[in-house]
Amino acid sequence: MALESTQTESGPSTAVGRDDKDWHDFASGAGAAMTNIILTFPAYKVMFRQQLDGLRFRKAVKQVVHEGLSNLYRGVGPPLMQKGTSLAIMFGAYNKFQKILSKSMPSLPREVTNASAAILAGSAEATLTPFERIQTLLQQRTYNERFSNTFHAFRIIKTQYGLKEFYRGLSPILLRNGPSNALFFGLRGRIKALLPESSTQVGNSLNDFVSGAVLGACLSTLFFPLNVVKNNMQKQLGGEVVGCWRTFVIVFNERRRSFKRMYYGVSLNYTRALISWGTINCTYEILMKIFTQLDP
Repeated sequence: MALESTQTESGPSTAVGRDDKDWHDFASGAGAAMTNIILTFPAYKVMFRQQLDGLRFRKAVKQVVHEGLSNLYRGVGPPLMQKGTSLAIMFGAYNKFQKILSKSMPSLPREVTNASAAILAGSAEATLTPFERIQTLLQQRTYNERFSNTFHAFRIIKTQYGLKEFYRGLSPILLRNGPSNALFFGLRGRIKALLPESSTQVGNSLNDFVSGAVLGACLSTLFFPLNVVKNNMQKQLGGEVVGCWRTFVIVFNERRRSFKRMYYGVSLNYTRALISWGTINCTYEILMKIFTQLDP
């Protein structure tokens, strides 16, 4: 059950005394996200090239290495801002929506309340689509010369293409966020309950890492094709906005109508997600405990 003092089986605590401490969840989510991004961004960049161009692992690594160390963390600004805010919303809004729904509709089964809160939180996260959009553009070689940094890209797109251009790829993001959040919050407590119980903080943190890693890697693999579609929708700047289903058909045909090719990059994605979501889940719980002790 994560940290017993701050968590229930299915997500953030709704215990008496926590009603005015919503900032704990928001701050812990943001801190967990930033820690994770710094650690895993190089692996993500290789995986992104595989998703975008259908490259095999070695060729994608060579491409990134050839661009040099100075470009290794190019594009890290948007995910730091987006993921920091996104996970703050994911954990914080989930906790908030959970409490609102529990009070306004107490007759609803707990599972329905939790799933609804998770989907609402995922939909709220989708407001951050512009950061994913900029990240996609900055990681492409074709835009290395056109955009000098994150803020420059934001300025150019706003002035030359308009605000609508920031939300290209919104539909697969909505399809991904809600269901994945519902599964994550619904299953992480149950998975941790299957692990050997620990009486030490180190052992408890290890269990948080393992449960988050396994669940995050599985969910990331399940929704991998949606991210392929999203990246291909967002790689274009200007011109016709191609919808989610049409983009899937185009990419599927380009990859010789092979579902295996739609999963290019999934092995690295799975490995990265193990580390990423293990780190997020573990760091979140540690920060929650720290914040609760500092501001009980």
